[in-house]
Amino acid sequence: MADQVAAMCEQLIKAVNAMMDAETSQIYRLEALKFCEEFKETSSFCVPCGLQLADKAQPAVVRHFGLQILEHVIKFRWNNMQQQEKVQLKECAMQLLSNGTHSILEEVSHIKDVLSRITVEMIKREWPQHWPDMLKEMEALTSQGEAQTELVMLILLRLAEDVITFQTLPTQRRRDIQQTLTQNMESIFRFMMAILQVNVKDYRKLKGLPGHELQARAHCRVAVATLNTLAGYIDWVSLVHITYGNCHLLEMLCLLLSEPELQLEAAECLLIAISRKGKLEDRKPFMLLFDDVAIHYILSAAQAVEVVERSYIFLKRLCQVLCALGSQLCSLVGSDVEVEAPANLSKYTEAFLAFTTHSSQFLKSSTLATWGSLFRHETLSKDAVVVEMAVKYLRASMTNLVKTGFPSRDDHPSCVYSRVDFDSDEDFNSFFNSFRAQQGEVVRSACRIVPLEAFQIAAEWLQYQITSPIDTGDTTLFNLLSSAKTAEGLCSLLSPSVVQWDAMTVFMECMVTQIFKSLEEEKLPIDQSMELLQAVLNYDTKDPLILSCVLSHVSALFPFVIRRTHFLPQVLYKLFKAITFEIGPDNKAPRTRAVKNVRRHACSSIIKICRDYPQIVLPCFEMFYNHVKKLFTGDAGLSHLERCSLMEALVLISNQFKDFAKQKAFLDELMASVVADWTSEEMRHVLGNPTVFLAYVGADQVVSDQSRDPDTAGLNRGRISFCLHAMLAVVKKACWPADLEEAKAGGFVVGYTPAGAPIYRNPCTAQFLVLLPNLLALIRIHNSLFLPENMARLSETFTRAHDLMDAEKNVVLGLSQHILDIYDAPVYRSNLERMQGFFTTLYDNCFHVLRNAGLSLQQEFYTIERLAEEVAGSAFVSLDHVPDHRLRPMIRVFLRQLVLSCPQEYFNSLLLPLLGPLFAYMLQRLNVKWQVINQRTSITGEDEEEVVCHDSQVTQEMLEEQMVRLLTREVLDLLTVSCISRKVPEPAANKEEGDEDDMMMDSVQMVSPAQPTEELTELGKCLLKHENIYMNLLTLSFTSLSWKDTTNCHRTASMVCWTLLQQVVGGNLLPEAVTWFYTSVLRGLQVHGQHEVCNLALCQLALLIYDNLRPRYIELRTVMTQIPNISVEALDQYDHRLVDPSAQKVGQKKRKDQFKKLIAGTVGKALCQQFRKEVHIRNLPSLFKKSKTDKDVAESEALGLAALFSPETNAV
Repeated sequence: MADQVAAMCEQLIKAVNAMMDAETSQIYRLEALKFCEEFKETSSFCVPCGLQLADKAQPAVVRHFGLQILEHVIKFRWNNMQQQEKVQLKECAMQLLSNGTHSILEEVSHIKDVLSRITVEMIKREWPQHWPDMLKEMEALTSQGEAQTELVMLILLRLAEDVITFQTLPTQRRRDIQQTLTQNMESIFRFMMAILQVNVKDYRKLKGLPGHELQARAHCRVAVATLNTLAGYIDWVSLVHITYGNCHLLEMLCLLLSEPELQLEAAECLLIAISRKGKLEDRKPFMLLFDDVAIHYILSAAQAVEVVERSYIFLKRLCQVLCALGSQLCSLVGSDVEVEAPANLSKYTEAFLAFTTHSSQFLKSSTLATWGSLFRHETLSKDAVVVEMAVKYLRASMTNLVKTGFPSRDDHPSCVYSRVDFDSDEDFNSFFNSFRAQQGEVVRSACRIVPLEAFQIAAEWLQYQITSPIDTGDTTLFNLLSSAKTAEGLCSLLSPSVVQWDAMTVFMECMVTQIFKSLEEEKLPIDQSMELLQAVLNYDTKDPLILSCVLSHVSALFPFVIRRTHFLPQVLYKLFKAITFEIGPDNKAPRTRAVKNVRRHACSSIIKICRDYPQIVLPCFEMFYNHVKKLFTGDAGLSHLERCSLMEALVLISNQFKDFAKQKAFLDELMASVVADWTSEEMRHVLGNPTVFLAYVGADQVVSDQSRDPDTAGLNRGRISFCLHAMLAVVKKACWPADLEEAKAGGFVVGYTPAGAPIYRNPCTAQFLVLLPNLLALIRIHNSLFLPENMARLSETFTRAHDLMDAEKNVVLGLSQHILDIYDAPVYRSNLERMQGFFTTLYDNCFHVLRNAGLSLQQEFYTIERLAEEVAGSAFVSLDHVPDHRLRPMIRVFLRQLVLSCPQEYFNSLLLPLLGPLFAYMLQRLNVKWQVINQRTSITGEDEEEVVCHDSQVTQEMLEEQMVRLLTREVLDLLTVSCISRKVPEPAANKEEGDEDDMMMDSVQMVSPAQPTEELTELGKCLLKHENIYMNLLTLSFTSLSWKDTTNCHRTASMVCWTLLQQVVGGNLLPEAVTWFYTSVLRGLQVHGQHEVCNLALCQLALLIYDNLRPRYIELRTVMTQIPNISVEALDQYDHRLVDPSAQKVGQKKRKDQFKKLIAGTVGKALCQQFRKEVHIRNLPSLFKKSKTDKDVAESEALGLAALFSPETNAV
């Protein structure tokens, strides 16, 4: 046998060397791999060969393979081995730990890792029942040297990870090991602490002595391993062990922060310890870390850390330690355990502020949550130290809000750190946007504590910026980074002046919103704020990016104008001037996005003022209206969006007339040109024929991008767009007074419903009714544009006019756009993009008008004669040809809102004629789409051209699939809001803190919170009366469970399916229908079962259907018997309890578990799991007898589980 083992080892060594040799051919490498794998699976010489190959005389690669063989034997053959073989293998493994490795510094890490894995795999199978002395044997090993001590630490760490963190064991085995670990935790902790102390002491003693460097490094290596192991236990053990001996462990970890070789691991341990939750009483000892010594060590460790990766990581951990300490402070101070604010609070906050002012943007961001907690804390926020620190924080935020530190640049100290933290400028920009939003929250909290000081800081900053000359910075670098070019003499997004103004804008907005909430009226700094506003109004700049920030300041300071209304004309003048802003005298050149943003910003500011303070603006109405008319008739170059924004502002002010006749007359005058244009014979002709429409908008013409002159088709498109935007502005904003008495006095109330609710009339209704026919005609013509004959009429320039725009594609595919491209480029870069934008906006706005008509007109809209037929005859025309991305706005924007706002009395006349056909159509359409997705196979090609084609095709397929997924979600969301009403139960009083043993508890045993309950809405009950519609809803819901969209599957399974089916289970459902519903759920499990969230929802749904319908439908049992690997005996027992009223019942949880086991064969596996070899770990005799009643034992016997218990247990 020895000769056979030696010969086999020789072959294995050759095979391993062949696999690892870079010169080996692919075929030979695969042959060698196949040989090795077959040997592990089939050979009877695995153990002797593995031990021989693992000999330390062999090369590391060969040894590693030998140890892998032994690990494979333990994992996959252990259950079939004789007891003597197990003992022998265990002894060999212990021998390898004892003397099978080189010294600690020579041995490679992957050998140590596989040795620890082998030991842990045996522990998982045999400890503690069959290997009671394991911990003593491990302790004995540590006396043999540093290498063995490190291996023991690795074993203990891996054991904790497998049992607690990753939970890779069966429940009973995990519980046995976990409880044994817990029982021995005091001695385990003492053992680890002793090893740490001894090795740290020896390391410190030897590290400076000449000739002892290697020995010092060996002790250091052991100390690092011990700290890593401690980190694996600190997270879940009882807090008693962490705070034992007056927090001796934490004290030692603080001391180790001064050791460069150990500080990172010590900081990790400290962070995990201080981040622990649990009973407040148990966490009180953490306050010792605010003592002088601990704070001193933490502060000292933070000094002079360079931008070296390990040191910088340590600094991050130290920052997190201070954050966790702050979190404990906020939890304990002011709570029932009566903890006072520490005497060293100022030293702690100064240390924390040092991190907030550090050059690293990441470190700054890490401190925000803790600052927010301190500033919001009921007790601490009143402490003099925190109040003083709030002012310092606000001063620091003047720097922190400035967007600097792009990794591609070198214009700020933070750039060096950003290159460590971020992969690209886009990555940094995304982070900074989130960081700034969080800063805004904290600044608001600080302003609440020191409102006047915050105002003073903002005022000083603004005055400084106004008096400072504009610094454009190096725009050549920006032009290199961005595909857009910045005009000479103007700022770019990264110019020093722009980033300063931008940061100051955020600060000002946060301060003003908070100051009005924090101060009484008489304490408000009205006069100073008016001085600031005057300075802003007087400030003149031709730079669009800075002007945009100036406008933000005007808006931010406007609440003060309410107290000084004589400033209003100046404010309006400033905003009107910005609406017509141009960089130069040439109005013909395409405006950059920065210029358009300024103009749009000014429009938005005016709308916001008119929306929030209409009564303030009302006295200036005539001046306002005359100025708007002058702009409309003059050569201001207003875009149709800008014109509509001004109309929208006028409508908002007119709502304050509170006189129906006067407001209607004004709206008639305002909209006269729009009504005349939209209802003209020419427009009726254009909207009545697709060919004429395409010619009118220029989609059938070949146009070159070099053409700059405004063509007739472009003017026509603008004309249609303006009419729609104007319609939307008026319908959306015109309303009656909120006060009933004012509404009655103004003539807005025309009657009352039978329930006594007033019926209002809207002053824009007459106009809307005149405009509606052509609006519906436009929707109808737009749908017909997708017919093949009309698609053929598109010119070569515009063949892709109906495609998604590139920006929208990126959003759908989750791709980010280059952040520097968006400001200095024209809004549309080509004629095709212009046409795509026109069609997209046109279609969306049609449905926005209909949506807002329902909200604004209410009764007058719902009672329009033949409204359902008219809408269906336009929006539902030619749907087979309308692409998915065009269907989404119809469902999301219009129909969803219609369902939510339509009164019950109009369900039959309006909603049923629309929803019935729509759901029937969408069921058929989505079914076909998902079948195509499921059956789609990739096209492969040999040569490069085919591969390139394949890549673009894959991208297109991904886009189409994602659009189907999004459309599916829209449809099922519409179904949900139509039928499902969710009732959330009253929340029970939550414990303030979690239990200290949270991590120790079995997740399956945790009590889940009260779940919301679903029931049918009134509309759902109405749909229930129409069998065809309701069956379509059921079919759509259940079919969607097996479509490849986990989000939709979970939502539909948990909220929709049973709520719908429950209404009809009492009726006479056909057996075929019941079978189909149940199989649909099982099919969903096959597709989505590997996702835990979906698995839970689908199993619960299957259980509900089976339990409620199985007693009446024997066919469900037939379905169950077809499930792979189902236990027919277990199924019989389950059915017996279900069908037989006299049968003994079991608890809800146990019943769920039994059912889950029955249908386990249907659960699909993720691709990564499908070919994985299963590891089976057998349960050992139970360590702890279960104190259950006779009834439970009887149930266990009935389930055939008696073999798991000893006869003594059964006799109880």
